[in-house]
Amino acid sequence: MAAQNSAGIQTLLDAEREAQKIVQKSREYRTKRVKDARSEAQKEIEEYRKQKDEEFKKFEKEHSSGNKAAEEQAETDAQKELDNIKKIGNEQGNKVVEDLVKAVMDVRPQVPDKRVEA
Repeated sequence: MAAQNSAGIQTLLDAEREAQKIVQKSREYRTKRVKDARSEAQKEIEEYRKQKDEEFKKFEKEHSSGNKAAEEQAETDAQKELDNIKKIGNEQGNKVVEDLVKAVMDVRPQVPDKRVEA
């Protein structure tokens, strides 16, 4: 009877070892599948990002030509205005300086209309 119990226990231990091997293989397979799924998802993300970058560059190229023309026009207008200001400054700069010096040097004190009485 002891031999039979011993054989039964040995059979159960063998079955448990076999079950542990099966569980270990399942875990390894699951881990491998998760890694494969992550790498596949990463590839899909990169492809999607690349596609969207190309679409953006195409969109930017199509719509930036109008902006460049507007920028060039604004730059031209600003340069014309600066040239005009410099021209006026050169023509009337001396008169402005003379008027400022005259205003500083010719002081004419005036009593205000409303005086504050102390």
